[in-house]
Amino acid sequence: MIILDYKDTRPIYEQVVEKFKLLILKGVIQKDEQMPSVRSLAVELSINPNTIQKAYAELERQGYIYTVKGRGNFISDNKNLLDERKEELKSRIVFLYKEGKELGMTKADFIERLQEIEE
Repeated sequence: MIILDYKDTRPIYEQVVEKFKLLILKGVIQKDEQMPSVRSLAVELSINPNTIQKAYAELERQGYIYTVKGRGNFISDNKNLLDERKEELKSRIVFLYKEGKELGMTKADFIERLQEIEE
């Protein structure tokens, strides 16, 4: 389900958060589906359970999951989260465009690069 990159400079819990966010936003994990238990995921990934607990706490703080006492963690309704993520990406694109413009790049440079990626 999740593969960690130990060469990545980000903390492990941030990688776990990012992987689950992508799975949730892509619809791989559906609304109200139960998350793996902290202990089982820690064993599967060979990492400390506290790291998983920290990742789950962050996912809950960001609204991706919710906790049911004594039952575990479950996926929240992600419709609004997907829209928010798209808006965040659009903002990042605008930021990159402005930065590129300051460095002398044109709109055509960006379009050309995007067309290269699509192929």
